[in-house]
Amino acid sequence: MNVLEKNSQTLTAWSAELEHHLQQACQDACSAIAPAWPLDRAIAVNPHWSRVGMPLREVAARMALLGGIQVFPPKDQLQQAWEQGRVMQADLEYALAQSIEAQERGVDVAHCLAVLASGNPPPRLPLLIDVLDNDPQRHTRLSWRQAITHQVSQTCAAYFDQHQADWQPERGMGLYAFWRETLEHDHGIGLLMGLPHIADGIRALPACAREAERWVMQRLDLPPEVWADYLESVLLTVNGWASWCAYLGWQARLEGGSDEHLRELLAIRMAWGALLLECKDDEAASHAFHTVQQAWARSQERLQQARQELLVDELWQVALEAGYQRRLAAALLKQAPASAGAVEVQAAFCIDVRSEPLRRALEAVHPGMQTLGFAGFFGLPVAYTPLATQASRPQLPGLLPPALQVQDVVAPAGASADGGVLASAVARARRKTLAFKEQWQGNTRWPGSAFSFVEVAGVTALGGLWQWLRPGQGERARDDLAGLPARYREVCRPQLVGVTLADKVALAARVLHAMGLDRQVAPLVLLAGHGSQSANNAHAAALDCGACCGQTGEVNARTLAQLLNEKEVRRGLLERQIFIPEDSHFLAVLHNTTTDEIEAFDLDLLPPAALARWQALQPVLAEAGDRVRRERAPALGVDPAQAAAALLKQLRQRANDGAQPRPEWGLTGNAAFLIAPRARSRGLDLGGRCFLHDYDASQDQDGSVLELLMTAPMLVTHWINWQYHASTSDPLRLGSGNKLLHNVVGGTIGVFEGNGGDLRIGLSRQSLHDGQQWVHEPLRLTVVIDAPAESIDAIVARHAIVRQLLEHGWLHLWRFGETGLEQWRREGWKSIAL
Repeated sequence: MNVLEKNSQTLTAWSAELEHHLQQACQDACSAIAPAWPLDRAIAVNPHWSRVGMPLREVAARMALLGGIQVFPPKDQLQQAWEQGRVMQADLEYALAQSIEAQERGVDVAHCLAVLASGNPPPRLPLLIDVLDNDPQRHTRLSWRQAITHQVSQTCAAYFDQHQADWQPERGMGLYAFWRETLEHDHGIGLLMGLPHIADGIRALPACAREAERWVMQRLDLPPEVWADYLESVLLTVNGWASWCAYLGWQARLEGGSDEHLRELLAIRMAWGALLLECKDDEAASHAFHTVQQAWARSQERLQQARQELLVDELWQVALEAGYQRRLAAALLKQAPASAGAVEVQAAFCIDVRSEPLRRALEAVHPGMQTLGFAGFFGLPVAYTPLATQASRPQLPGLLPPALQVQDVVAPAGASADGGVLASAVARARRKTLAFKEQWQGNTRWPGSAFSFVEVAGVTALGGLWQWLRPGQGERARDDLAGLPARYREVCRPQLVGVTLADKVALAARVLHAMGLDRQVAPLVLLAGHGSQSANNAHAAALDCGACCGQTGEVNARTLAQLLNEKEVRRGLLERQIFIPEDSHFLAVLHNTTTDEIEAFDLDLLPPAALARWQALQPVLAEAGDRVRRERAPALGVDPAQAAAALLKQLRQRANDGAQPRPEWGLTGNAAFLIAPRARSRGLDLGGRCFLHDYDASQDQDGSVLELLMTAPMLVTHWINWQYHASTSDPLRLGSGNKLLHNVVGGTIGVFEGNGGDLRIGLSRQSLHDGQQWVHEPLRLTVVIDAPAESIDAIVARHAIVRQLLEHGWLHLWRFGETGLEQWRREGWKSIAL
């Protein structure tokens, strides 16, 4: 009689109450996992997003015990900050003064320093697989935890891959059944784990996921009150794939459906624990049960103890932030210089921190330039379909579902020919080109043609390698135009489809009001999206616009510019008391964040006067771009003193260099979000660390614009901030590791570091570390709003998610008061005394 059979004879009856506990525990465990978007739509996500309903320190304690995950900044980074003077005694004293609990427990600076020097993180609670793995020879092979993670990960990679492998598996039976069948035919896993008789246990596996959940929990015999925590701990062993499955569930819910993959992944991972019991004798199994049950019976006590121990870690987090916040407060309280003269050009940029240096430079070079900050999707809730494709991708924040459609049209300026006939001809040409390219690439993959392809292609196949060895200065690739005949690329334009004139006018009015452009419009208005440029970069989309779901802002900027230039739309706006002068025109441009160049679109649609204004602006853009490049150069290891042309050339080469792991620093250093009129920050050097969104409370009497900003852009910036925070605080579990070792999984799903292990989420080490030290500081976001306290409080009261972020310490909220800056507290607004 095997162990599982003997154990099953002692099981108590499975009641309806236990079944209810199990279903709730599985649901709670799955709901704790935050989604991770695919590579081609990579947006920043707070990996603790599903846990923000709990205080930050409680989450830190849970993550330490359930997954061995570091939430607060690690002690070695804090020690370095202390030794370098980045954190001073005054910062620690400020942190202690903010904490009533620290005062009640008698914690002082000396104690904080002692913990920093000697404190260890709380030990992780054991899982069944950990205590079963007691073979004296276990150090000569992969641990069972590692081997199981590898096996589950490889199975998921095969199951979810729909873009990379030519030979696709059968998925109709579901993930759990696919894993079970795969395991039955995997004759190497037993040798890898030192378990030659594992096949006996595999045959005992239940046929479906729900049965497997019940089968495992009956045998574990843990108290029902700890089931949810235990199962969450189980999922954290495959957190990368759990996050991918959570993304599938997120997308399904946005579309009004549901998805069971995360629940099936949990069943797989649960089943592995019980499966290993089959391979152990009675004494070992009994010892394992006893150890796990004893540890988890005390789990709540351990969690409370860990929460108390992590008080000092939380104090160090506050102290680290205090130094930055002191400088930020001093800068914001300075009298910003007033704008001089009439506004000749307005430029609306994304709120991205990389826009701040360029906005500052443009205003310094051109006194008649007014820059604005607005979410980079420009208020358009759209999905985009490139010409002659069936693909539809979102161009808006991941929090929201698309409501409108944008499609490419071929529309030469002033053309009188039938646009539909021309578009059909161009679409056919593109499909033919793309089909030939797919066939050509297919020759490199199929076994029967791969070797002959090399012989036929010869040295011509080395062209791509030569571009890496000698990177040129090529322009940013526009993948949406791939396969289009060159003469039609510039006249292939994204436009709204299926939208009535009344709806267009309503959309334009909402966007103009939110941007503050419903009162004054300059002769030339630039709608500046942004995008990055890099080569051989699996995470390239993560450097593009997060508000556009990991795409550039080109589609949104061009669509909005055409909408606002339509005469019929302007007539409709005039009926709504929104006047756009006849000689004012909107122009879509793109800020290349790698080279700080500005690229314009649809210039052929501009009238001569507007085109002349654009051409006159070129020296201004060149000078401003050069200033920003010199500001960024030292952090990139580039000489800022070289000639302007040489500096631009070097940055262009970096953008085209397939061996360059750091084409730019992205949003590294992000630390604050300012929602206020530009007058509050104009002329201030905020170091490229601040998101900037223009907002004028005097023009928002009902608070509707502020409510939108606090429930959309503020959440997006929080996600960005915490992805950088988490990837820096725990790069092993919440970062994607070494970029040089990345292997793409499933074409777009994610990456492995090396040839296996869990799917890696978060940012690579090269995105945060320059090889000598960390470039990013893990600071929580400081949001600063220029609005009445009662308006902010009303929004906080109406929105539970905003209230949770504040009450549980996930971000800081300040406002401009009558006598200085004030900080939000549960008990009310308090003056900041840094």
